[in-house]
Amino acid sequence: MTVNIHIHLVHRQHTDGKKVITAQGDTVGRALADLVRQYPAMEKELFKKEGQLHGHIEIYLNAESAFPGELEKPVKSGDDIQIVTFLAGG
Repeated sequence: MTVNIHIHLVHRQHTDGKKVITAQGDTVGRALADLVRQYPAMEKELFKKEGQLHGHIEIYLNAESAFPGELEKPVKSGDDIQIVTFLAGG
C-alpha cells in the first residue's frame, strides 16, 4: 500500500525539508519503517530503543488519532499518516 506521511515541521530537517513522504506498508508501523528506511535519522526522532514510539509523538491516521495501538493500525493505499510532535517550552 502506498501512503502519504505528513512530516511535522521539527522533523523536516531529517527529510530534506519535505513536508510529505510517500511510503509503503500495510500498517502504520510498516509505513513508518519505510520512512525510516528512506530517512534513517527519523528513527531516533520517532522511536525508543525498544521500538516503541516516543511519548511526545502522536500518530493520526486520516485526521483521527490512531492511539492506542497506532503501529498495528492497518492502512490502505492513499491513506494519510500525520506525525504530530508535542512540544514543551517555557
